[in-house]
Amino acid sequence: MASLRDLKGRIDSTKKTKQITGAMELVSASKMSKAEQNARGFVPYADKLQEVVSSIANSNTDTQHPMLNKREVKKTGYLIITSDRGLVGAYNSHILKNLINNIEKKHSSKDEYTIIVIGRKGYDFCRKRGLPVTQSILGMSDHPTFADVKNLASEAVQMYADQEIDELHIIYNHYVSAISQVVTNKQLLPIEHIENQGAASSNYEFDPGQEEILEVLLPQYAESLIFGALLDGKASEHAASMTAMRSATDNANELIGDLELSYNRARQAAITQEITEIVGGVAALE
Repeated sequence: MASLRDLKGRIDSTKKTKQITGAMELVSASKMSKAEQNARGFVPYADKLQEVVSSIANSNTDTQHPMLNKREVKKTGYLIITSDRGLVGAYNSHILKNLINNIEKKHSSKDEYTIIVIGRKGYDFCRKRGLPVTQSILGMSDHPTFADVKNLASEAVQMYADQEIDELHIIYNHYVSAISQVVTNKQLLPIEHIENQGAASSNYEFDPGQEEILEVLLPQYAESLIFGALLDGKASEHAASMTAMRSATDNANELIGDLELSYNRARQAAITQEITEIVGGVAALE
C-alpha cells in the first residue's frame, strides 16, 4: 500500500494536471467558437458561387468542361485534413482510418493513388507507412485564410486538369456540433450532379460567354470546396480538443476522489495503529 506521502504527492500532481486540462478546455472552446463562425460565414459565398456555376452548367446543354466530365480512373488523389498537434481525441485516427480503408478497398498498387496532406499528423502517418505524398502543408493556422491554402488548392485542381489524377477526393471531419463531428469523404473532381447541388434562383446575363466564365469559375468553385472543408475541419478539430480536455478534467476529478479516499483510509489506519500501540503500551505497564 502506498504511503501517505506518496498519496499526497499524487493528489497534488493530479490537481495541477486538472488545472492545465481545464485551462486548455477553455482555450479550445474559444478557438472553436471563432472557427465555427468562420465556417458558417463562408457558407453564403460558397452557396452563391455554387448557384452561379449551376446556372451556367444547366442553362446550356452544349457546355463542356473537363472538370464536369467523368473519365476512366487510372489514378486517384486523396486530400486529407488533419491536425498539427495531438490532444484531440480520435479526431485524426478517424480520418486516417477512412483513408486506409479506401486505399485497401480500391487500390492494389501505390501507383494508383497519391495523397495531398494538410496537417503534420497526417503527414507523419503517411511518411511512416511509405504512402505517396505529393503535396503537404504543415503548421496550418488555427483560423486559416484562403491565402494559406490557395497554392495547394490550385495545384490540386491543376493536377486534375493536367490528367495527373482522374479523381480527387477530400477526407475531413465535418463539424455538426461541439460534441459531434462526422468523418466525411467527398468527391471534389470531377464535379458530378451539379444540378442537384444548387438551384439557381436568379437570372444572369453573362459577358463574355458562358463557357469562358465557366472556365474561370469551375477551378474557383473546386478551390472554394477545399477551403470550406478546411474551415469545417478546423472547427471540428477545436471541438474535439475541447471534448478531450473536458474528458481529461473529468477523469482527473475522478482520480482525485479515489486518491483522497485512499489517503483518508490510510491516515485513519495510521491513527488507529498509533492508538492501538498506545493502549498496548499502557496495558503492558499495568
